[in-house]
Amino acid sequence: MAIIGLISDTHDHQKAVDEAIKIFRENKVELILHAGDWIAPFTLKRLAQGGIPVIGVFGNNDGEKKYMRELAAKYYVKLEEEVAVIKYDNVKIALTHGTHYVIVDALVKSKMFDIVVYGHTHSRDVKNIDGTLVINPGEACGYLTGEATIALLNLKTREVQFISLNV
Repeated sequence: MAIIGLISDTHDHQKAVDEAIKIFRENKVELILHAGDWIAPFTLKRLAQGGIPVIGVFGNNDGEKKYMRELAAKYYVKLEEEVAVIKYDNVKIALTHGTHYVIVDALVKSKMFDIVVYGHTHSRDVKNIDGTLVINPGEACGYLTGEATIALLNLKTREVQFISLNV
């Protein structure tokens, strides 16, 4: 049973990253998907050092992209610009930040993916659109909504569990 950890909009909140790693480990997460807005390279490094494989995309607020790419290579993080295409346990997943919702909409309407994960809005959400599961884990930082959240995705059952971070 593959469990994937979903996180977005960490915005350099290191305590939130540490808490997320702890929860991901406790739940035997096999892969972490980060939907962008890491902000600085040290956040990518901290998540990468958590001992769980990471795939991520850049968000609209990410800086120092050159150094982030270097750290991603060093720590074996797959880091894409706009969209990461992932096949895991025979499930096709698109990961994007979602700065322009038209990208999320196009990924869903393409019917190429079983699951589309996005961030940017800082609001957690899960919905099934014509057979495609669309998930936003919310903001890990908790800066805009006041609630820092991540999500666990069971690939077999397609159940999504949102978890509030104690930060």
